[in-house]
Amino acid sequence: MSEQAPPPLTPVDEDWQTALAVVAHPDDMEYGAAAAVARWTGQGKRVVYAMITSGEAGIDGLDPQRCGPLREAEQIASAAVVGVDTVEFLHHKDGVLEYGLPLRRDIARLVRRHRPDVVVTTNYRDTYGGVFPNQADHIAAGRATLDAVRDAGNRWVFNELLGEGLEPWNGVRFLLAGGSPEGRHGVDVTETFALGVASLAEHKAYLAGLDDGAMSDPAEFLEGFGRMTGSRLGVRYGSAFELISLRPPE
Repeated sequence: MSEQAPPPLTPVDEDWQTALAVVAHPDDMEYGAAAAVARWTGQGKRVVYAMITSGEAGIDGLDPQRCGPLREAEQIASAAVVGVDTVEFLHHKDGVLEYGLPLRRDIARLVRRHRPDVVVTTNYRDTYGGVFPNQADHIAAGRATLDAVRDAGNRWVFNELLGEGLEPWNGVRFLLAGGSPEGRHGVDVTETFALGVASLAEHKAYLAGLDDGAMSDPAEFLEGFGRMTGSRLGVRYGSAFELISLRPPE
């Protein structure tokens, strides 16, 4: 019996103007989502990146004190390729990121400060594709981001943020989690796929430090996923997301 083809993806609503992307590490946005960001900035939307850690534990042969600044610089260059000119680093510790109130508070602060229409994050499910185990930092980052978006709209949760002049923000319409096995929405990135590849290629030191050879050719790596997602959208290349609505149905 042949395997059933995956269902078509629903195009992501693009009737919005500002987005905040919150992920665990430098390079997390570049495995598919960056091409979507390039599309959005090309439409005149504003996208801000926030990295919860600096990825300082990501290169085995490089001391974290040297690795962190290097990876921050690579992320800033990577973001510029897709039209993002603001990249913030929260400096939580890489590799041991913990879901909890301090992390939720820091992300809620970002949401209140930037007041986005849409928030983008990483896969917070236990696996990729229901098979390959997700990394602990990704799970903590994605889950905390989802909860912090709601925290940001509640005046009495983290009300110390009021003392910082940050009023509640309930304007986030939906959250997009890239790489989720529950992804049912997609973005046509046919015209910006090359920018997504170039954005990943800016992580030169990180890619060179991988010991499995899987990322020797970023274009080849991304192309397989892009084509598979694109087929579900009826286009050449696509980027898939799990969409979590943060507003009640009309």
